[in-house]
Amino acid sequence: MPRTTSNEQSVPAGLNRYGTVMLRIFREKRPAKVDSFLFEREDIVRAAEAERIKLPKNLGDVVYSFRYRAKLPGEILATQPEGFEWIIEGAGKARYRFRLSRINRIEPRTDLAEIKLPDSTPEIIGAHALSDEQGLLAKTRYNRLIDTFLGVTAHSLQNHLRTTVPGIGQIEIDEVYLAVDKFGRQFVVPVQAKGGNDKHGVIQTLQDIAWCRKALPDLVCRPVSVQFVSSDKIAMFELTEENGTVKVVEERHYRLVPAKKITSRDLERYSLHAH
Repeated sequence: MPRTTSNEQSVPAGLNRYGTVMLRIFREKRPAKVDSFLFEREDIVRAAEAERIKLPKNLGDVVYSFRYRAKLPGEILATQPEGFEWIIEGAGKARYRFRLSRINRIEPRTDLAEIKLPDSTPEIIGAHALSDEQGLLAKTRYNRLIDTFLGVTAHSLQNHLRTTVPGIGQIEIDEVYLAVDKFGRQFVVPVQAKGGNDKHGVIQTLQDIAWCRKALPDLVCRPVSVQFVSSDKIAMFELTEENGTVKVVEERHYRLVPAKKITSRDLERYSLHAH
């Protein structure tokens, strides 16, 4: 039989444990027809206990899964007005906010020409790198893709930086670069890497920008997202924030190949399209 929540609404059959917990929180915490409301990490615990569900020690994975991997339960999706979607953002220490935001998909275009680059990944790294974000960060670093994409000289400062931002709470940035251009301008480049089935997280980009403003206010923040299209093809996006929405400034697709695979015709084409 379908389970019921405290307000006697049945939980649809087939929901996994994370979906069941999130649906209960949504039903219990959302006032009618509001487009933003708060819940706390303790609400995750209470909802799991009420549904007799065992959760992992890392409760943040419940929220993370709906940000980057899984769809919210159908009942929640059904409350979204046309052109909007529910997002879950940090709202302070151990607090989160459900908020209706305009639908914004940062996904690789299918009609964009690829650019071949000589693959500088050390062979031992290439032989053992996985198709997850760690492998993607390694290929980005060894091939100096941030330099190529942004036209700067960039240096990796730290990867998997865990820190806190006032009003948001704890965040993690996949990798942080510091960079300089030919005019002497200095930049901070927070990088978001997505491999496997993970999708770009708009929330993570907004959090990265907020951290840049707090931690390095004198440097220009240029957020970048990198995504595997295939094992040797990487999509790169430079992003910005406009009125609380993440926008794409530029997108490029790079294919890492042996140098001999780059033909004179390729080089001629790149020269014609350079600007």
